[in-house]
Amino acid sequence: MRRSALLTLCLSLITTTAFADGGMWTFQEFPHELLKRTHNADVTPAWLDRVRTATIRLQNCTASFVSPDGLILTNHHCAEACLDEHSTKDKNLVADGFLARTRDQEKRCGTQIADVLMDMENITAKIGAATKGLDAKAANEKRKATMTTLEQQCEQDSKGAKGGPFKCETVDMYQGGQYWLYKYHRYSDVRLVFAPEREIAAFGGDPDNFQYPRWDLDMSVMRAYDADGKPAATPNFLAIRPKGPEAGELVFVSGHPGSTSRQLTVAELETLRNVIYPRWLLRASELRGRLIQFGKSSPEAHRIADDPLNALENGIKVRRKQLDALLDDRLMQSKRKDEAALRAKVAADPALAREIGDPWATIANAQARDAELALPYSYLEQGVGFGVSGGGSLFGYARMLVRAAAERPLENTKRLREYSDSALPRAQQRLLAPLPVYPALQKLYLSFGLERMREWLGPDAPIVRQLLSKESPDTLADKLVDGTKLADPAVRKQLWEGGAAAVNASTDPMIVLAREVDAEARTIRKSYEDEVEAPVDAASEKIARARFKIYGTSEPPDANFTLRLNFGVVEGWMENGKPVEPFTHLDRLYERATGQEPFKVPDSWLAAKPNLDLQTRFDLSTNNDIVGGNSGSPLIDKDGHIVGLMFDGNIHSISGDFWYDAELNRAVAVDPQIMFEGLRKVYKADELLKELSAQ
Repeated sequence: MRRSALLTLCLSLITTTAFADGGMWTFQEFPHELLKRTHNADVTPAWLDRVRTATIRLQNCTASFVSPDGLILTNHHCAEACLDEHSTKDKNLVADGFLARTRDQEKRCGTQIADVLMDMENITAKIGAATKGLDAKAANEKRKATMTTLEQQCEQDSKGAKGGPFKCETVDMYQGGQYWLYKYHRYSDVRLVFAPEREIAAFGGDPDNFQYPRWDLDMSVMRAYDADGKPAATPNFLAIRPKGPEAGELVFVSGHPGSTSRQLTVAELETLRNVIYPRWLLRASELRGRLIQFGKSSPEAHRIADDPLNALENGIKVRRKQLDALLDDRLMQSKRKDEAALRAKVAADPALAREIGDPWATIANAQARDAELALPYSYLEQGVGFGVSGGGSLFGYARMLVRAAAERPLENTKRLREYSDSALPRAQQRLLAPLPVYPALQKLYLSFGLERMREWLGPDAPIVRQLLSKESPDTLADKLVDGTKLADPAVRKQLWEGGAAAVNASTDPMIVLAREVDAEARTIRKSYEDEVEAPVDAASEKIARARFKIYGTSEPPDANFTLRLNFGVVEGWMENGKPVEPFTHLDRLYERATGQEPFKVPDSWLAAKPNLDLQTRFDLSTNNDIVGGNSGSPLIDKDGHIVGLMFDGNIHSISGDFWYDAELNRAVAVDPQIMFEGLRKVYKADELLKELSAQ
């Protein structure tokens, strides 16, 4: 996914339509009364169950089952990693598209998974009992150990389940006010069925990103397979309504919004505004320039850099608009006013005030420490200095191998959470997937990360002296990338299976680097967890208890990439006094085309133009409340049919990380009309159409 009055604290009291449709609600606490009051409608428990079990969590995206045989609908940009995995210098599937005309032609996506939420268990009392009476540091450690234990027990208990074992994950809601155990059915075999050319999937490119009107066929189709290699049986699929929705129609979005920050304290928002976002934007903007220059060096370099560059440009636009929102005095004044109102209500309740103390001051103090640790934490532990966050994978592989070798022999509850028994299968899948590794791109990320680490941490920082006392960032990156063999999945597999003995004996330069920096990275991580994470989590739980006592659950929790449902209507908006219509049509695509990227129409669509209905609806806008992670979410009507495929928002929606404005925030979806017109007349995808229509 590519995101003004403030979202009020008590949505149940809202009677005006301006804010009636804001909110990303959990399925277990869906606001039936609010839906009845604002839209004179309701959905049944059976409707909710079917939508829940038809909605899929992908890697950073959402999708839905659209046939009884495991067929999956999502965005093109959610399938680009798989397309790139199967591309070569002679065949670029990202650019050219792909269609499997038979099932044996479907291509397996090496790192893709499809998770379906089957059950939710409230474990708030169990977490509370485990951490009762402990100080913040001890409670943080005990909380994580308890989560690991509950996940492990959940997965163990589910091994004999009728539908197969669960993938269990603990999640916190309301900044730790609630804890849930989410139980997923995981499909680890996901295969690519169809994707259009990038020129039509992302028509308009970065200039049109977060804009509207749009003309993007941002769709792809995959299929989930069971462990026995057969197409998954998915009876609770969502049929597509080919004609799409009408203007003003009530619609729902079921998906996995990545994160919002609507319930953060003012001190936390100030850290984002003053520390995190400005530094991120400086670094990302320079990296973008390097990727652009790299992409111009050859056609193959352009292909290699295309996907990471688009992702980075999208991220820059998001962060820039988020920073703009935090620099808007209206937002911060509103946040301060709401925080003061909550604190006043707490102060008016002496028992509650004694119970929670002053958690806002605790968080503010922790933010000062966060600002001190932010640079070393990001460069060392998060891997920015070694190119990991920029898309580089070789050091990421090395760190995973080094850490796994050290963590796997430990008792499950004493490991880092990402190496617990429940997390290891996914880590192993990512590590061993035969994904392409491009040495030139790896060198770019690594040398850039080392340069910025030297700049931001300083040339006298111990880690900088250790790495660069005799090397430049460029020469060190060359030696590491040229000398490592970790690009070979067989080598990674050998080290993974060999465990600590194999990893500790390895002379691979990337493994050696990961070993050498691991102790300092772990030290920074521990400082961050003890001095920032622990006090913030403990204080946030206290604020959450106060919110619950005063407001109940009349507002949804912040997004955290768990399944949510929200409702809205199909509509445009007023921009600078002029109406923006909710639908776009095919004829305007050809009028906007220039013949040059990013406004180039693919040859297949030019050839098919005489046979196409130029009044076919293309994209549409709604006032649904969505953010990143909702990419690929189904847009659903009240009868449970898909009437659109979410892929973006307008420019105003970016500030939805902090607040929601129903007058301006708009979500953007692909209309089913253009999906079926394209599949039928451009791609001649007869078998796929037959499966989509046999419902």
